[in-house]
Amino acid sequence: MQEGFAGINGRKMYYKLLQPDLLQPDLPVLVFLHEGLGCVEQWKDFPQKLAERLGLPALLYDRLRYGRSDAWDQPFASDYLHREAFEVLPALLHCLGITQKLILVGHSDGGTIALLFAAKFPQRVLAVVSEADHVVNEPITREGIQNTVKAYQEGMLKKQLMRYHGAKADDLFYGWSGFLLSPQGEQWNILTELSQIRCPVLAIQGKKDVYGSIHQLGLKMQHIAADVNVLLLEDCGHIPHREKQAAVIQSIACFGEILQCH
Repeated sequence: MQEGFAGINGRKMYYKLLQPDLLQPDLPVLVFLHEGLGCVEQWKDFPQKLAERLGLPALLYDRLRYGRSDAWDQPFASDYLHREAFEVLPALLHCLGITQKLILVGHSDGGTIALLFAAKFPQRVLAVVSEADHVVNEPITREGIQNTVKAYQEGMLKKQLMRYHGAKADDLFYGWSGFLLSPQGEQWNILTELSQIRCPVLAIQGKKDVYGSIHQLGLKMQHIAADVNVLLLEDCGHIPHREKQAAVIQSIACFGEILQCH
């Protein structure tokens, strides 16, 4: 394992490389993209297990204002995920000298970033695994966020997030939730961008996800021109890679085998 900080937009961004000895020009790199309140540490052991199962190197990083990375004064607006996909991630890859094809594995906001990056840079992406991500802001999404705001204000969730994000937690939480609950956030979607995706997608959703419904899967199947494989998990909420880890790893491994056949 290798870790460090990359200079992005004049700030320090924390990153971690798993199995860096496997970095080769003709071998793809897994890139893990965390959720809207997440960070590298919150992935737990999932990236290591998946990287070992697939025999691939893997990159994890904390987006600016998250985890060990520096704070960032850019607002949460309708393009906040587009900026991450179109500007920040390419800058990080360039800084680290990663020019290989990518398999993007994104959770929630990270899954949306993965889809946007694949739409913008089709030549870079071999496949996308999008887990509990959003392509539209549903009523269930806003209801789930409203409940999360209440939990944060009660104190326990705030304490948990401060463990990961430190003094950045308040600005991060209220910026993220404030936009998604705003009238502008209610209209947010990436349906136009989905039509530009040319690589296979594995879309993973828990049936008990309080932030999104199976409508998200249907929209991806409707708007993405490439193959969309779906894994819909029973008795599973918003974090399939933790709640149903064995099933998720097995599904991604099988997805990888299908890619190799083509």
